[in-house]
Amino acid sequence: MTETTSPLGDAATLEAQDKKKRIFAIVGASSGNLVEWFDFYVYSFCSIYFAAAFFPAGNSTTQLLQTAGIFAAGFFMRPIGGWLFGYIADKHGRKNSMLISVCMMCAGSLVIACLPTYASIGNWAPVLLLVARLFQGLSVGGEYGTSATYMSEVAVKGKRGFYASFQYVTLIGGQLLALLVLVVLQQILSHAELVAWGWRIPFALGAVLAVVALYLRRSLNETSDASTRNHQDAGSLRGLWKNRRAFMMVLGFTAAGSLTFYTFTTYMQKYLVNTAGMDARLASGIMTAALFVFMLLQPVAGSLSDKIGRRNSMLIFSTLATLLTVPILFTLKSVSSPYAAFGLIVLALIVISFYTSISGLLKAEMFPPEVRALGVGLSYAVANAMFGGSAEYVALSLKSFGIENAFFWYVSGMSLLALLVSLKLHRKGKEIQL
Repeated sequence: MTETTSPLGDAATLEAQDKKKRIFAIVGASSGNLVEWFDFYVYSFCSIYFAAAFFPAGNSTTQLLQTAGIFAAGFFMRPIGGWLFGYIADKHGRKNSMLISVCMMCAGSLVIACLPTYASIGNWAPVLLLVARLFQGLSVGGEYGTSATYMSEVAVKGKRGFYASFQYVTLIGGQLLALLVLVVLQQILSHAELVAWGWRIPFALGAVLAVVALYLRRSLNETSDASTRNHQDAGSLRGLWKNRRAFMMVLGFTAAGSLTFYTFTTYMQKYLVNTAGMDARLASGIMTAALFVFMLLQPVAGSLSDKIGRRNSMLIFSTLATLLTVPILFTLKSVSSPYAAFGLIVLALIVISFYTSISGLLKAEMFPPEVRALGVGLSYAVANAMFGGSAEYVALSLKSFGIENAFFWYVSGMSLLALLVSLKLHRKGKEIQL
């Protein structure tokens, strides 16, 4: 007797295979995303140890301010990276863009790991550090838009919020991994060893991990088709101008999203040490635990957006961020219990999760395929350069002027702007046509 296969069985098998391919694609894209952000965040977390190595002697706040300035400068390369890699992704494919960006990040991290100090080469030390950071900023500027576009396009219909949330799972994962590496080094090495040479280890590790990410990304399938890449507006500013309303809206809510994200993640470690007076190791431990919870929240919030809609998720984020930012930062300023500090930071991160879990997907849904990577990448990069990357510098500057509390109201005010923009989002949202 000849066995026959049910058409329904074939359909179910094909659907299962397609789902596995999409999941593998997201894992592959996410691996590179994790490495990119690990390399980028290592700078922020290790700056309390290498600040004195690249700048003249001075008080700790001044040296941190100088390193924060270079951190912010890297963000100003993001618009260029968003434009360049957005063009490459829309015109020559998402995969090619992601391969180039991870190679560039690897090179920048390796350079920082090997840089001579101020004592050895004088003013060339901060200059070369700045060049390396600008190189990394260019890479990250292109990474976000391309990976957000790619992950949105391969996500399973009806569960795009859940699958796309893994962009920030890996983004936070890279940040968490950078912090975990620092925590391990703090346990193994003395403070003097960390200041002298230990801070170089995470940068070298990031360069090695990038090689693994490059291998994984080489196996990815391209999501853009020939008609998209050959479109007359593919990757062009002319095509983006046709979608200028979407571009301006993305700028509006990304400004607040980036500002709150960097305030309660990268800057928070320094805030606990420099303002609340906590021990550096204790602050690192608190942030490690908080970021782990934050990472786990992303798929939960992403799944919720599939049920309640992207617009409602954004309204929840912007409303709560407007109302809670000032009281949370005021309370953290004088907090003495590490458990209380952890609870307050997690509360803020829960609020931010309503934005981070869907930010890439929401932006991708607002642009057509031929300018999707450019629209997402450039708008995100501009908002990050102006507000996200400058968060730490603005906070430390206001602290040095004796008006640190003004920073709290600044963050809350930007969240109010995001609320106004979110009210203009389409009520039912749109589905990406793959």
